[in-house]
Amino acid sequence: MRPAGQAPPRVLTVAGSDSGGGAGIQADLKTMLALGVHGMSVITAVTAQNSRGVQGAWELPVEAVRAQYRSVVDDIGVQAVKTGMLASAELVEAVAELVSGTDAPVVVDPVGVSKHGDPLLAASALDSVRTRLLPVATVATPNLDEVAQLTGSRVASEADLRPAAEAVLAYGPQWVLVKGGHLTGEAVDLLTDGDQEFWLRAPRHDNRHTHGTGCTLASAIASELAKGLAVPEAVTAAKEYVTGAIARGFALGAGIGPVDHGWRFR
Repeated sequence: MRPAGQAPPRVLTVAGSDSGGGAGIQADLKTMLALGVHGMSVITAVTAQNSRGVQGAWELPVEAVRAQYRSVVDDIGVQAVKTGMLASAELVEAVAELVSGTDAPVVVDPVGVSKHGDPLLAASALDSVRTRLLPVATVATPNLDEVAQLTGSRVASEADLRPAAEAVLAYGPQWVLVKGGHLTGEAVDLLTDGDQEFWLRAPRHDNRHTHGTGCTLASAIASELAKGLAVPEAVTAAKEYVTGAIARGFALGAGIGPVDHGWRFR
């Protein structure tokens, strides 16, 4: 317990807004609250989104993103930054420049498509993610589709996770967490910096309501890093949190519902 009036660790999410509340900025802030840090936001895009998919997306001007970031970081300060939906090459490059000048760990969730398969990153922005954003990441957290999108590596089994991680590491992040949630069997992820390897396993829950899983995991990692944990410990704690959130995901609307960010409170 911290003394009354003392601020908790501060974490900044740079991502898109999900009007349905299951992913994006909304999921990030819920996760941060659940894990005991103060969440702040830089909105990069606004989406019209619900349980059935993304009906529309509008990116914000680069100057609006830069102004939000400077407003928060220059006054309040941050202990960790998480990036999510960045939409365009211009936004990717601006955010990469901003986070590279910030003395805090950076968790990069290289969001390419939504849970429903809707594109959230322009194809023209992929090279900027590879050459500008991944090199400034403390931890990159691609899922299997994003690994394929960024590197061309296809993961069909657990044995493919190591070469996939190596392909992402070649772009310069300090650590990569390749998320194997789309494989069959156990939910297994590989965390590595090229020298150390950590295989993170959890039971697979039979629950289709998993909207926001990637945003939630990346935000949880950033929250734990802001508390001072080393990367392997932060990722392990985040995996435990998101596994519980998936287990308690709930139906919302007519499609895929969200994970339960508040499962520890219920």
